Amino acid sequence: MPSADSPQWQEKAGDFFSSSGVKLKQAGQSAGTLVGEVAKDAKGNVADVAERVGSMFKSRWALLQQPSTRHAVQERLITAAATTGTLLRRSFSETKDKVAVGKTKVEEAAKKTAQKSKTILTDIERWQKGVASTDVFGVPVELIVQRQKYIKPIPYILVRCADYLILSGLNSQYLFKAEGDKKVIQQLVSTYNQEYNASLPEGVNPIDVAALVKYYLASLPEPLTTFELYNDIKDARSSIYTMRNILKKLPSVNYMTLEYITALLLRVSQKSLVNKMDARSLAMEMAPVIMWQKGRKPESYRQYWSHPSRSPSKKNMETASDYSGWDMLADESEVMDASSPIPLDDGMPVDFGAIEVVQCLIEQHNAIFTDANETVWR
Repeated sequence: MPSADSPQWQEKAGDFFSSSGVKLKQAGQSAGTLVGEVAKDAKGNVADVAERVGSMFKSRWALLQQPSTRHAVQERLITAAATTGTLLRRSFSETKDKVAVGKTKVEEAAKKTAQKSKTILTDIERWQKGVASTDVFGVPVELIVQRQKYIKPIPYILVRCADYLILSGLNSQYLFKAEGDKKVIQQLVSTYNQEYNASLPEGVNPIDVAALVKYYLASLPEPLTTFELYNDIKDARSSIYTMRNILKKLPSVNYMTLEYITALLLRVSQKSLVNKMDARSLAMEMAPVIMWQKGRKPESYRQYWSHPSRSPSKKNMETASDYSGWDMLADESEVMDASSPIPLDDGMPVDFGAIEVVQCLIEQHNAIFTDANETVWR
């Protein structure tokens, strides 16, 4: 093997490096050519894509610039905006309506609930007093007036009866003395306990209407003259001036109702030649139901307005609907025919002082009730 320093070896090495350099140069030229071609192709592709995108935008922009296209787009935008606005307004309107309806329903429900609660509480109070929520008989006179909201502070049942008697009954003999028909009275009591402003049936006998007035006054828990003023009123019967001042101490409802009743009795007494009932006769019949002492209420009337219970127990509440004014007139101790007369004699000692008071109120009505809106019937 030749050594590294021999001329032969050096010649071979020079040939090898010379040929390798040529090959590297050729490879580099080939690589450069390839990269240039790739770059050229890439540049061409990018330019082509850019040209296509530009052309597309240009064509679309040209299309948008056309009047017909621009108008159509504007119309669509306007339509879309209008539709959106309409939907929003409708939505707001519907929401507002729903809120208003909801508010109204809530207010109505609250009002009904409050009214129902008030009715329930009032009914409980009235049941504790031994009367039902719609009763007229057996209820304090001031409570009846408050409930009916009539223009006059007078129980409406008395107004109905008085108007009927003035128009149709003044000539009836023994008015306020003759006994009424029990069946008719039962029906009238039931009617007015259900509806305080009910009308009297057409053609009803004035005797029955007058009896109804007596039974109503007798049903009051306290007389029109009140327990407190019983002695004062009784002592004032000989003096119109004193009587006038004492009666002013009565509650307004009692005062106006007493004036109304005695005005009616005055009109009846003015027809005494026909109906046989002068002021004295009327006073004897009406004094026991207008003026009595505490604990001296006519017992014959008590049974007519008694109630099954004075407590609002469940049992009594359930049976209350079956209890009518007819039952109020029934005597549990005996069976009576429906058409039999109603006994008015209670068997109690006659209170002549009360009779004289009522007679005075009838005969001197206009002088005693001078400051009242005196009742006048045409």
